[in-house]
Amino acid sequence: MKAAVLGSPIVHSLSPYLHRAAYEGLGLYDWRYEAIECDEERLPGLIGGLGPGWAGLSLTMPLKRAVLPLLDTVSDLAVKVGGANTVVFRDGARHGDNTDVYGIVQALAEAGAPPPRAATILGGGATAASALAALRELGLTGATLVVRDPARAGETAEVAERLGMSLPVQTFDKLDTALDVDLVVSTLPSGAADGFAGLVARVPVVFDVVYSPWPTHLAATVAARGGVVIGGFPMLLHQAVRQVEMMTGRTDVPVEAMRAAGKAEIVRRAAPEN
Repeated sequence: MKAAVLGSPIVHSLSPYLHRAAYEGLGLYDWRYEAIECDEERLPGLIGGLGPGWAGLSLTMPLKRAVLPLLDTVSDLAVKVGGANTVVFRDGARHGDNTDVYGIVQALAEAGAPPPRAATILGGGATAASALAALRELGLTGATLVVRDPARAGETAEVAERLGMSLPVQTFDKLDTALDVDLVVSTLPSGAADGFAGLVARVPVVFDVVYSPWPTHLAATVAARGGVVIGGFPMLLHQAVRQVEMMTGRTDVPVEAMRAAGKAEIVRRAAPEN
């Protein structure tokens, strides 16, 4: 059987290392997993050309929303979040789901973070939408969204409406007014949160979705002040675990073997070239 991760750019994806470690641990030696460069324009043709030997696909940006019209069924969660990062081929049909939300919930639980009473999300992209859904699963009925331009928060606001959550929007120049919370989820790209690290570090739990380079300046600042820091790698790991379960039908997925493979690749990439 075959599976793959699609996206653009895709060359730095850790998914192949995670999924291949899972296949090896499960004894699925005839399974293959690859990374395929694919943008929105190529996506319909690529999916349409996959034969019966394909088990599923992992999707990263910019394809999570673009894939929805190409699917036969979409989970309720993926509909609400507005994006599917997982496609499973079963009974001749394409089934879409979202495992990013599961990844976030599991990463918080693994770190021992208590259920938040209030939370703020930095950034308004697809990962922010998944973070919002994760907070809903953890019992929150609302969160604050902090973005550079409120006009670009429309899609995340629609997600909040579908989830039945309140979502007041604030700009970064007023970030200090949005930090009376016990959890901040930063969905900003690497380096983008550096200037806000001192402010955010006063929050007891910070989830920074960046996984490389790690630690980020934000993560290091929070840790130095005694806060709990969760990085993006546990989220990536656990969303992949759920994908493997969905694609293989197995529940005995070797989580620790996947973790070790992913961390080893991160270390390899960070090592200076000889």
